[in-house]
Amino acid sequence: MSKSRREFLTQSTLTLLASATALAQTPNTPATPGAPPAFGTSPSVGPEVTPSTFAEAEKLIQYTLTEKDRAQAAGNWRSAMAPLYERRTGPRKVTIPDNIAPYTTVNSILPGQATLPAKNEFIRTKSNAPLPTTDEAIAFAPVHQLSRWIETRKLTSTRLTEIYLKRIEQLNPKINCIITLTRDHALEQARAADAEIAAGHYRGPLHGIPWGAKDLLDTANIPTTWGAEPFEHRIPTADATVTERLNAAGAVLIAKLSLGALALNDVWFGGQTMNPWLLEEGSSGSSAGPGAATAAGLVAFAIGSETGGSIVSPSMRCGVTGLRPTYGRVPRTGAMTLCWSLDKLGPMARSVEDTMLVLNSITGPDNKDVACVPSKLAFDAAASVKNLKVGYFPQWMKEAPATDVDRAALAAISTLGMTPVEVTLPDWPYDNLDLILFAESAAAFEEITLNHHVDQLKAQVPDAWPNTFRQSHFLSAVDYVQADRLRRMVAAEMARIMNEVDLLLVPSLRDEILTITNFTGHPSLTLRAGFVEVSEARSDWAPDPTKPLPKFSPPRRVPHGVTLIGRLFDEGTIASVGLAMERHFNVAQENPPGF
Repeated sequence: MSKSRREFLTQSTLTLLASATALAQTPNTPATPGAPPAFGTSPSVGPEVTPSTFAEAEKLIQYTLTEKDRAQAAGNWRSAMAPLYERRTGPRKVTIPDNIAPYTTVNSILPGQATLPAKNEFIRTKSNAPLPTTDEAIAFAPVHQLSRWIETRKLTSTRLTEIYLKRIEQLNPKINCIITLTRDHALEQARAADAEIAAGHYRGPLHGIPWGAKDLLDTANIPTTWGAEPFEHRIPTADATVTERLNAAGAVLIAKLSLGALALNDVWFGGQTMNPWLLEEGSSGSSAGPGAATAAGLVAFAIGSETGGSIVSPSMRCGVTGLRPTYGRVPRTGAMTLCWSLDKLGPMARSVEDTMLVLNSITGPDNKDVACVPSKLAFDAAASVKNLKVGYFPQWMKEAPATDVDRAALAAISTLGMTPVEVTLPDWPYDNLDLILFAESAAAFEEITLNHHVDQLKAQVPDAWPNTFRQSHFLSAVDYVQADRLRRMVAAEMARIMNEVDLLLVPSLRDEILTITNFTGHPSLTLRAGFVEVSEARSDWAPDPTKPLPKFSPPRRVPHGVTLIGRLFDEGTIASVGLAMERHFNVAQENPPGF
């Protein structure tokens, strides 16, 4: 039992330093009745700590103590910080299950903000396009057309599934995007869909449509490996909520798709996933498999996830359409956690409308994900975009990573009847927010960091998770709180901007906006808008002089996309503008050579 706070605080500094250890070693000393407990009087644990220990640690946090301060801090460190050692070194009194989120949760909507839209509405396009004569053309058809053919029984789910299975067998060796092929499961679901549809029970636009899941989404009795060696043989017993909802919609799970190990970049335990458009480079990550498989016509659509760019980047690289929903719209129950306050699940497909068809099936709380909130979804494929205000950052459009494709998209705003509006952001250190990602991800994977199972991951370079997880154990809790306060300030700035415009047009891989909007939770739509030429392969990894990237002469032609940022929970508006741009540029139909 600890001494009273009053008695503890009346000791002199010298007495404190001399007695702290002895005090902590006599926990049965009776306390004065009615006296409260004191900080720093728990039983001492852990290694001996000296003033020189703090002198070395100061180099990490850039905070200098005086000699007197170091002596005082070292004097009671082993008793004041004892609770930390219980969790790190054991024996542990409690294990925190993987599905427990932090008590503090993020709400994207700031106090006083209105929530959009006001009502639920979903109006898709009408289509009577004829069924193509080749399997390849069918495979690359968008979901909104495939679904009409299946609904009208011009195409069976079984035939479509067999088309994709054959393509996977022939083409996956080129791009390495499949972790687990669910052939028997898919054919069983496809036959069931055909039987239901023949009996007049059509479930909706995803009924009978084959899809692929980024392999961090749980699938009952089917391996879900997180792309990482320590979890290579992990088999969940229950479906993730998104999996359940797609099953209920009648969709056909055909494959578990690759992701960079533990959701970073494009290298997993089976190697690297490659870009169908440029086989000498990775497909980007961490939704590497969903991007590559969708671009190569191996699935009709895929579910990806994003924490800091993992839908946007592979959508750009592979030339597909990626929708990152508002944080809090889609439940993440049964999906691998990287960062509780940032993770988002969203669709990747070959057209804008397809992403909305999928979002409509997976949106809404499940009463399990504490961050998922009630919201409405409004989308009308025929809605006019005239007079919408589109914000843009003038300087960003003049410099890399913006290209002529981005500048053409800016010019198209006026052509399509919308109004371009210049907007600005403060010159703040937005990268400081990444401390939150580093701290949360290190907490999510503390166990495999402490037991060194993270050492099994294929990527062990300085910018890979193993090093980041280890480094993050030395982050300051004070810095974490300050970063969280900066996050609120950044959210207020975004609220100001989004009060001035209906949406933003931004260069997709502009670092500031990727960071800002992931931390504020705003929805993002990335779509192909043209092509560029590259003279060197691109990589998610920091440059390594010992492993130069392939160079190309003449340069290679690859797709390039632009990104629309919407108001919170207003995915319908960015989808409408995305549809208008998709039609305007008319480049989404071209497929990668050789696929």
